Amino acid sequence: MLEATRVRNLPPYLFARIEKLIAEKKEAGVDVISLGIGDPDQPTPQHIIEELYQAAQNPENHQYPSSVGMLSYRQAVASWYQRRFGVELNPKTEVVSLLGSKEGIAHISWCYVDPGDVVLVPDPGYPVYEGGTILAGGTTFKMPLDPKKGFLPDLESISEEVFRKAKLMFLNYPNNPTGAVANLEFFEKAVFFAKKYEVLICHDAAYSEITFDGYRAPSFLEVRGAKDVAIEFHSLSKTYNMTGWRIGWAVGNAKAIDALGRLKSNIDSGVFQAIQYAGIKALEGPQDVVGELCELYAKRRDLVIDTLNKLGWNLQKPKGTFYIWAPVPKGFTSASFAEYLIEKAGVVVTPGNGYGTAGEGYFRISLTLATERLIEALKRIEQHLGKVEF
Repeated sequence: MLEATRVRNLPPYLFARIEKLIAEKKEAGVDVISLGIGDPDQPTPQHIIEELYQAAQNPENHQYPSSVGMLSYRQAVASWYQRRFGVELNPKTEVVSLLGSKEGIAHISWCYVDPGDVVLVPDPGYPVYEGGTILAGGTTFKMPLDPKKGFLPDLESISEEVFRKAKLMFLNYPNNPTGAVANLEFFEKAVFFAKKYEVLICHDAAYSEITFDGYRAPSFLEVRGAKDVAIEFHSLSKTYNMTGWRIGWAVGNAKAIDALGRLKSNIDSGVFQAIQYAGIKALEGPQDVVGELCELYAKRRDLVIDTLNKLGWNLQKPKGTFYIWAPVPKGFTSASFAEYLIEKAGVVVTPGNGYGTAGEGYFRISLTLATERLIEALKRIEQHLGKVEF
């Protein structure tokens, strides 16, 4: 039986390959330390778990939920946006729940992209931007993220021909994998181009709350007129250590939110209501856990940056996300460096080319593992690499 073209065209999912490599090494008896996947090592805060437990006792929550989410959950999201960003949202028309933001990011292309349509995606970038485009039958146009320009795409360099074929533009700040941040001035420029060429901007804001050194990430929707041309994806995964719970949202342009909700009604039956109640508790409950989490990641960030710089790198400390994006030493490609580290040191890093062509020559380290294991990984890297050149 021949698979559909859309499935045959999908590249192997980056993290699936990493998981396979880890399994092989573990089977061989290697004590593998993975710095590869961004899955928080800290537990979900207890008050959120207790809310889930209580809500799960209620039989009313055992039935099919709404595919767009309970109104009370959407109201909690809208209230959080008002408190956090000063952005007003209509919870009935401008908020839709998601089975984690990944699901919505993959599905938004299904809402707008026909075969032959173009989607503008950052390079390097989260692989799901391209994967969702391929599944919808579209074509991606890669927007290189130049380190000399702060890992921001050069929108002026995109031709009018490409812009006129484009249906969507994906942006992501704070950025995975580079850790770069964007200001409102850049977002305003993006809104200008989106209005000029009738492109829907899809801003992935999953890391907006994981920031350091006094920096507070803005919402794309803070820009005047942004809701005319944009939606923003967010998730409870990174902020509250809830990656496995699969709950998030999309907010913004009412027509796009409606389209995503209609698509979802034909594909899934929504988020388990007990989890939605836990999500409300996360958004409305004590927020000190978020600050504590950022302090932990900041210490780990400093540990990694200081160690790599001692070995010969010249890295700046990122203001957001829990990733370190660094060039590979002289004589290595992204893949060969990742292979060297796992073979020699039993340490897994993510090769940058897994995030796109422009990621070649880089690797990514995730800070989401116990600090003592991170220290051990850095010791192994230092032992097997020594001083490096670029």
